[in-house]
Amino acid sequence: LTFFDYFHNYLSEKIKSVKGLFLRPLPLFSRLKSLTTDSTVIVAALQKSKTGLLELSDDKTKIRRSPNKPLPEVNDEYKATIAHKTVYMKGFPLETSLDEIQEWLNGKGKIENIQMRRNLLKQFKGSVFICFDTEDASKRFLERSDIKTFKDNELLVLSREAYHAKKAEERKQFKAENKAKAKQDKEKQQKQTEDKEMLLLDEQTGCLLKFSGELENVSREDFHDLFSGHGKIKWVDFTRGAKEGTLLFDGNAKEAFDKAKEANEGELKIKDSAVTWKVLEGDEEKEELKKIIEAQQVCYRSRGRGGRRPGGRGRGGKRGRGGGRDRDQGRNQFQGKKTKFDSDDEGDDENGMNSLLVLIFVFLYVIYILYIIFL
Repeated sequence: LTFFDYFHNYLSEKIKSVKGLFLRPLPLFSRLKSLTTDSTVIVAALQKSKTGLLELSDDKTKIRRSPNKPLPEVNDEYKATIAHKTVYMKGFPLETSLDEIQEWLNGKGKIENIQMRRNLLKQFKGSVFICFDTEDASKRFLERSDIKTFKDNELLVLSREAYHAKKAEERKQFKAENKAKAKQDKEKQQKQTEDKEMLLLDEQTGCLLKFSGELENVSREDFHDLFSGHGKIKWVDFTRGAKEGTLLFDGNAKEAFDKAKEANEGELKIKDSAVTWKVLEGDEEKEELKKIIEAQQVCYRSRGRGGRRPGGRGRGGKRGRGGGRDRDQGRNQFQGKKTKFDSDDEGDDENGMNSLLVLIFVFLYVIYILYIIFL
C-alpha cells in the first residue's frame, strides 16, 4: 500500500467515528449562501428531503451522511455505472446559469447531478454532463424530442460513451491532420531549399568536368578519392560500367583538375586506366548542367523523407563502405517500445480541470474533517 492508501484508510475510519459535521460553516459555500444564511431555513429544508441521504443530529446542529447509504467504492464498475447513466449536452449559451438548466430539465427525468463544464478560468464552456438516477432514465432522456434546443440554441445530445468515442475520433483525426500538415510543410520547405540550391547551381559556370574511358571497375567513390584535397565534388553523374560521365565541382573544375594532375605527375588516371578529361563550356556546359539539375530533382523526390542535399549519400557524395547501413542500424538498434494504456485515448481538456477541482475539494474536505476531529 502507498502512503495515500494508508492515509485514506485512516481518514475513512476517523470519518466513521465522527457523529456529524457542524452546520455553522455550511453558509460559507457560495451556492448555499446565495439562497440563505439562516441555519433554521437550512435545517427545515433538510428535514423535508426525501432522499434519505442525509440525517440531522438530535440537537439539529450537525449533519452527516446516512449510514444506510454509505459512499460507494470508486472502482471501475462504479465508474462504468456512472458513465452509462450520464448524458452529454453541448450548445448552451455561455451566460446560462445552473438554475436555468435545472429548471429546463424539470420533468425530463430524475437527475442526480449536473456538471457544468468550465475552463481553467472557471468560465462555462456551454456543455454539461447530466447524471440520471438510472441507465434507463438516461436512455429515455436521449429519446425525447424536446431536448434538441435551448432558448433557440441547437443542442448536441449524446450518451457519455458516444461522447468519448466522438472525442477519440476527433483526436485521431486532429493528429492525422497535424501529421499531414507537418509533412506538407516539410516537403514545401525542402522544395524551396532545393529550388534555391538549383537556382544557385544554374548560375554557376566552369564547374563541370567530363570524363571518358574504360571504366568497368570504377565507382563514384573512386572519383572522390582521386580529387580529394584538390576540389570538392558536389555531384557525380556516372553509373558503374558506363564509359563516360560528368563531375560537378563546388568551384572551378579546371583548377581542381590541374591540381589533381600535378599531384599525379602530370597524368591523371583512375585505377591505372587512362581517362580523357574535358572542362565543359558554353552551350555544352549548360545542356549538361540542365541534365544534372533534373537528375538531382528526381533524386530528391524519390528519396522523400530520406532525401539529402547534394554531396551526401548516393550519386552526389562520398561515403564509407556500409556507412549508410551502419548508421541506420545504429539509429534503430536501441529504439524503445512505448507502453500504451487504455486511458491514453480517454478524456479531453475537462479532465485536467476536473482533476484539479477534485484535488482542491479533497484538500479542503480533509482540512475540514481534521478540524472537526481535533476540535
